[in-house]
Amino acid sequence: MRKLLIVCLLQILTMVAYGQQMLTLEECRALALANNKQLTATKLSEDIAYNARQAAKTKYLPRVNGVAGYELFSREISILNNNQKSALSNLGTNAMGKIGSSVTDVVTGMVQKGIITPQTAQELSGMFQQISTPLAQKGNEIGNSIRDAFRTDTRNMFAASIVVTQPLYMGGGITAANEMARINQELAKNVVENTRQSTLFAIDNAYWLAVSLKNKEKLAKDFLGLVKKLDDDVHKLIREGVATRADGLKVDVAVNNAEMTVTQVEDGVSLAKMYLCQLCGLPLDGSITLADEQNIGNSITLTAEELAAPTPSASDDSLHSNRPEVRLLENAVDLSEQATKLTRALYRPHVMLTGGLLVTNPNVYNGFEHKFKDLWSVGVMVQVPIWNWREGRYKINASKTATAIARMELADLREKISLQVEQSRFKVKEAQKKVAMTTKNMASAEENLRCANVGFREGVMTITEVMEAQTAWQKAQTQKIDAEIEAKLSQIELQKALGKL
Repeated sequence: MRKLLIVCLLQILTMVAYGQQMLTLEECRALALANNKQLTATKLSEDIAYNARQAAKTKYLPRVNGVAGYELFSREISILNNNQKSALSNLGTNAMGKIGSSVTDVVTGMVQKGIITPQTAQELSGMFQQISTPLAQKGNEIGNSIRDAFRTDTRNMFAASIVVTQPLYMGGGITAANEMARINQELAKNVVENTRQSTLFAIDNAYWLAVSLKNKEKLAKDFLGLVKKLDDDVHKLIREGVATRADGLKVDVAVNNAEMTVTQVEDGVSLAKMYLCQLCGLPLDGSITLADEQNIGNSITLTAEELAAPTPSASDDSLHSNRPEVRLLENAVDLSEQATKLTRALYRPHVMLTGGLLVTNPNVYNGFEHKFKDLWSVGVMVQVPIWNWREGRYKINASKTATAIARMELADLREKISLQVEQSRFKVKEAQKKVAMTTKNMASAEENLRCANVGFREGVMTITEVMEAQTAWQKAQTQKIDAEIEAKLSQIELQKALGKL
């Protein structure tokens, strides 16, 4: 709980500090880059692309897979059929029956031939009956033991195996997959760069918009002061009988309009700073001060380096190499080409080296022995597509068409960027001319206002003429502020068009 309070206090102090100190454009940029959630998400996507590339590299290495299991079956595998089992169970009885029949036939033949007497034959039959019963029992026991020896007892099956596979040739698919992973990693970096430049472009525009409105607020207050000064002078003249009440009403209307303008501009400044705070990740109270709030009003002159943008041409690759949008489309073209190779690889022969170890219980290597026994194997597996109704050709043609589309989009973007750079250069030059022109207009408007005030005090200028001079001065000031802000924004737009923001 104490640590939580300390963290909260530090955050509050940080917010207060940012609300009190003056922020420069570079500080606003740093805050925007640090707190932009979209930029953070794209950086995480870059980490995903890196890990995906590392995973693709493992496709060159052997794969080792293990599996183990147990199965309970309701019946066991039987090598002997039911008749064979019955014969083995009655082996002694059947054997002695056949032997007894043979003995009876022999004794009967001997009696008929007069070799032995019927009495002797009867005695021999009795002796055979005495020894046949135990022999039959013993034979049945032997048959049962043989039958039991043939039992497999495979109701409980245990098995485990380890299989090793090493790709030898996969039709170029692994190489294509690794190239795609590499390109995806570059694509993720270009997305980060594109998001970074877009963030900086947005923060620069928001910063200079707030600066522009802040200077217009100062201008509106200065104009309000001029109108109020004129209002005081006019009401003094009305009390002295020099001016009419209609003149006073004109000035009163001008004062009300000026006050309304001040209110509107103040609201605009608050909204602009709130938007800037949102981009910077600061509290949305707008209580920040910008370093350039007081710099507008001074003459802005662009350097020769700022104006010397490269002349775009269709063959100038360096002009487009800095634009992340171009690099993204180049990545799309490369990905499409690799996708074609990957599709082609699916319909080529695949060769893999395999090896494995199999362990089972019961095993069949020494009868059906209830012990774990292993068996290893090494082999080569070849998969060759024979006929697929030209499916592969259709997919490859589709992939090639997608590549052609990506190339056309890339060429179109290059042309648009060349045009955008040229337009941005014209805007920079035009903005510089506007700054120089509005500076001259401002000097003329100030001189006109001075002359109008002097003439009004001398009684040779009317109130309407003074108000017109004040309005012209306000307009000239506003145009000068707009021209200077436009010059700044045109520089930013040119830098973005060149990919150097």
